[in-house]
Amino acid sequence: MATTGDIGSFTVWDYVVFGLMLLISAAIGIYYAFAGGGQKTAKDFLMGGRSMTAVPVALSLTASFMSAVTVLGTPAEVYRFGAMFSIFAITYTLVVLLTAEIYLPVFYRLGITSTYEYLEIRFNKYVRLIGTVLFIIQTILYTGIVIYAPALALNQVTGFDLWGAVVATGVVCTFYCTMGGLKAVVWTDVFQVGIMVAGFTSVIIRAVVVQGGIAPILNDSFYGDRLNFWDFNPNPLQRHSFWTIIIGGTFTWTGIYGVNQSQVQRYIACKSRFHAKMSLYVNLVGLWAILTCAVLSGLAMYSIYKDCDPWTAKFVSAPDQLMPYLALDILRDYPGLPGLFVACAYSGTLSTVSSSINALAAVTVEDLVKPYFKSLSETKLSWISKGTSFLYGAVCIAMAGLASLMGGLLQAALSIFGMVGGPLLGLFTLGILFPFVNSLGAVIGLLVGFTISLWVGIGSQIYPPLPLRSLPKYLSVEGCNFSNTDTNWNLTTEIPTVMMTMMETQVGERPILADNWYSMSYLYFSTLGTIIALIVGIIASLLSGGLKQNVNRECLLTSQDFAYLKVLLPSSWGKDKEKVEILNWKTHNSDAYPDKGTDNPAFSHMEMYGTEGNEKVNGVDP
Repeated sequence: MATTGDIGSFTVWDYVVFGLMLLISAAIGIYYAFAGGGQKTAKDFLMGGRSMTAVPVALSLTASFMSAVTVLGTPAEVYRFGAMFSIFAITYTLVVLLTAEIYLPVFYRLGITSTYEYLEIRFNKYVRLIGTVLFIIQTILYTGIVIYAPALALNQVTGFDLWGAVVATGVVCTFYCTMGGLKAVVWTDVFQVGIMVAGFTSVIIRAVVVQGGIAPILNDSFYGDRLNFWDFNPNPLQRHSFWTIIIGGTFTWTGIYGVNQSQVQRYIACKSRFHAKMSLYVNLVGLWAILTCAVLSGLAMYSIYKDCDPWTAKFVSAPDQLMPYLALDILRDYPGLPGLFVACAYSGTLSTVSSSINALAAVTVEDLVKPYFKSLSETKLSWISKGTSFLYGAVCIAMAGLASLMGGLLQAALSIFGMVGGPLLGLFTLGILFPFVNSLGAVIGLLVGFTISLWVGIGSQIYPPLPLRSLPKYLSVEGCNFSNTDTNWNLTTEIPTVMMTMMETQVGERPILADNWYSMSYLYFSTLGTIIALIVGIIASLLSGGLKQNVNRECLLTSQDFAYLKVLLPSSWGKDKEKVEILNWKTHNSDAYPDKGTDNPAFSHMEMYGTEGNEKVNGVDP
């Protein structure tokens, strides 16, 4: 293997494979722009006409999760810190259970398009507006990172212009999002999952062949202390331990799967609640498969480079470039396969960015346009949806510039979700689980949770935790040959990061908070934001008369939502029969609930008002 930094380069066949992936993605967008009469209404464009089935939606959810941040960041994480990241398999299981059983039933029953519609139904339009604005900021920032990641990889392996790649990513995404709407997003995701799995698989199989089997890889990983699955240190300052991954990871990813518009929009577009739940559970299998691929890739990378670490040897300028370096190194004798891997990273970006653009368009139309321009026809709303898709595509390309200033891609991405997603998760949880929480308590809880998680998050970027907290593993350069520095590898693209600049700060100059408060594991940002939002929201509501308010029960998680458990728990459910009947209101679409969902109220005769006093909400007396 390359002990001198001398690796392969892109060939014509690599460009062909890569180009085909882009071409097919764009073609799917064109197909759904015209199939079945095209996207005539905003409902068709944003929700696929609420006719999606479980399997494609499950693959779409998986693809959106598996961005280039996962393709590039997770193997490098395992290479540097060990396989403890695989504990996320337990976290994903908890996240899917919580999402399917707590958040999905309420959102699906209300038949909403934007998750922030729920906030107006449950609280008032001001809470909805705050939630919408926070989501838009969070998503644009995150999408910037996701666009920048594969562009950087592409620049490194091919010399392709960095910002040319950024613009190309955004343009292709924007094209098929604007043309085909949610259906195009879902079906391109299905195609891109195949590309991503193929890319990962090609690297893993070739690495196993090079190393003479899976046993030597595991053996090297064991003696290199990379099989460190169990670390039960409860210290919240340690970057990764069993507890930070299980507790912090569950809060972080529930914020994404449970209440984030990008994910929720897909599963509530399913044609029945059964399909919606199934999409989440099938998606769990996909998450496990991706995690396995990423961890195996990281262990294989360590086995191959255990005596010559390309990062320490300066063959690459950042850990996130290790995976494309490995791909070009071990696949150089197989024309087309390096292109397949780069297409794999690029597919991860396309799927995530397209989901973000579609979600941003949905939120903008539903939360910022429709409530204030009620006379707009469905045709006009459809065109406005397409226009906002195009606009957000351009904004996300511009925001990729910010990503070039941030540190490790994986941590930066999850930090953003934690800082903003945590308090938002707290806000929705207050509404769904606590009937006495009022709009005042909800807003105070959200803002306090957001302020504190932002304080910790920004502080941790300015004063990054010392290596003692992250426990990086030993990397060797003893086997490197530095005699040949003439290489195809482009070493000129240094990542100017806030993190690297601040690393130069001497330990003595760090404030007291830097090694305690700011050194908290990045996975706890979300946990902190959620818990503070919950505690403050509950206390503020109780002090401001929350117990006296009338709440629309459709906005709460009730025993109806667990009615399918009657088969498993007949004795206990018999006693609650009378209570269930009391909660069984009649709505305009009660025949459709609970098995078939409801028509989308955003496109029906129902109107939404705040829940103050005894006003009607969605046509139901509170």
